[in-house]
Amino acid sequence: MIDDALMTAVEEAVRETAASEVLPRWRKLAAHEVSSKSGSHDLVTVADQAAERRLAGVLRELLPGSAVVGEEGVHAHPASYEALREEAPVWIIDPIDGTRQFVAGEEGFCTMVALAHHGETLASWIHAPALGRTAVARRRGGALLDGEALSAGRPEEGADLRVATSHPDFTDDEQKAALARLSVEGVDARPTGSAGLEYLAVARGRVDALAYTWEAAWDHAPGLLLVEEAGGAHTTLTGAPFRLAGDNALPFAVARDAGTARRIVELLRDGRDMNRPV
Repeated sequence: MIDDALMTAVEEAVRETAASEVLPRWRKLAAHEVSSKSGSHDLVTVADQAAERRLAGVLRELLPGSAVVGEEGVHAHPASYEALREEAPVWIIDPIDGTRQFVAGEEGFCTMVALAHHGETLASWIHAPALGRTAVARRRGGALLDGEALSAGRPEEGADLRVATSHPDFTDDEQKAALARLSVEGVDARPTGSAGLEYLAVARGRVDALAYTWEAAWDHAPGLLLVEEAGGAHTTLTGAPFRLAGDNALPFAVARDAGTARRIVELLRDGRDMNRPV
């Protein structure tokens, strides 16, 4: 299903969409072009909507018979998320990851696409147009940033772990309590920025781990594959791998190596009785 031609075609589609629908609106949004979806911090812009429409059309043409699960499409039609449980290959689209940063005129946003089939992510593309960086990954084919191989490596021995966590605006009281368990000696935790760029930072060895409390596939599928192909690891609270279709034990951890992922999850659990040990 995935060959070099398709990898290149999707990368071109992501780049062209960002160039035509996203960047022209960056730092030029009018007030009426920004709105909230489910809360004051969950923003959507005309750029998100236009970029997803364009990508959905192009990607379906590239792979006839495929389905699309996009952030804005699922907001309008929640049942479309069920495509992740069905037989057809699925394009997962986040037209602008880091919409808050995009609205604020900051550079920390990206456009992300992943291709999944039977619950497995086969390939992913993360393009940060304002930064001029593009990362791609193919299952069992490695991860690249601007054509150079990525290797997550391991955290520096004796140094504090650099950890990005779910933003407090998007967590409930129980999740806040779990994340607060990372406030221990040896862990330097901060709120996340764009999830896609945080995943890229892990794959590059710039961040040691992530701890996230939500499971929307468009936020995680591209980055999880990128980190995995760069040698990193992830685990949910029960020790099971993250499932794209949902029903994960949260929070879950992503890290440069498996030992660090387990350490973060152990802190998040803090003795809570789960169905399976980590």
